Amino acid sequence: MVETKKDVTILLAEDDPGHARLIEKNLRRANVKNEIVFASNGQEVVDYLFSEGDYAGKEPPSHLLVLLDLNMPVLDGYQVLQRMKSDERTKRIPVIVLTTTDDAREVTRCYDLGCNVYITKPVDYEQFADAMRKLGLFLIVVMLPDGGLSGNE
Repeated sequence: MVETKKDVTILLAEDDPGHARLIEKNLRRANVKNEIVFASNGQEVVDYLFSEGDYAGKEPPSHLLVLLDLNMPVLDGYQVLQRMKSDERTKRIPVIVLTTTDDAREVTRCYDLGCNVYITKPVDYEQFADAMRKLGLFLIVVMLPDGGLSGNE
């Protein structure tokens, strides 16, 4: 069995608890064994990444991958992405945008802000579950900077 490196933490930024559970369940079905940390709004993501707020004094993991929803409360995904990619400490953290928005302008905006992959969440349950399983398979083989996620390191 091939699995992702266990030292890479996945930060799942998703305000819909049902979507978060479905994403986690299908990543696990694809044999992704990594720790998954959940954030339900954009401010929580920023606090986690920069050791602020509830995470003050807690160092984030050295190897991190962010699965980012765009439509979140407090700070939206665009604001989180802009903050991450404009800071030396977080600009190399890979970001996979997972959202229901499929507008070409929004896709372009996310890539312009520095996202690494943009995935539209299907509305249909079975298609959504299948897309998340495929994402899990992708995570098994993708290479991340600084000794990140890889199935064959």
